[in-house]
Amino acid sequence: MDLEVSPGITIPERELSWRFSRSSGPGGQHVNTTDTRAELSWNVAESTAISDGQRDLLLTRLGDRVVAGSVTVAASEQRSQLRNRETALRKLAELVNRGLSAGPRQRRATRPTRGSVRRHLAAKQQRSTTKQNRQRPSAE
Repeated sequence: MDLEVSPGITIPERELSWRFSRSSGPGGQHVNTTDTRAELSWNVAESTAISDGQRDLLLTRLGDRVVAGSVTVAASEQRSQLRNRETALRKLAELVNRGLSAGPRQRRATRPTRGSVRRHLAAKQQRSTTKQNRQRPSAE
């Protein structure tokens, strides 16, 4: 089953590798006997599903999540292996989508308005007056 990250990007199933292990968490004694925890790995560095520019972008943005060129996500929230597999697929798709999406636009620096400067100075003056009124009166 191929993983559709976005309308233009689909990761083929052959590039995804699964690992299963025993899970902690919900399930009672069931978790002691079955491998319900799912780990999904995808080798970003050698993937044919993305362009070179997207690869560089992912490798820099995901940073610590990439180990030896691969991104790994784990899911053990559910009791069944099938549901954990679906959760892991969803997590990987969200991670890759976030890594490829454009960040927030850069803020353009602007000058403060005349009114905001006036209000700022008036507030400073008021604060100064308040503090001066707290001082002891002079001996004169």
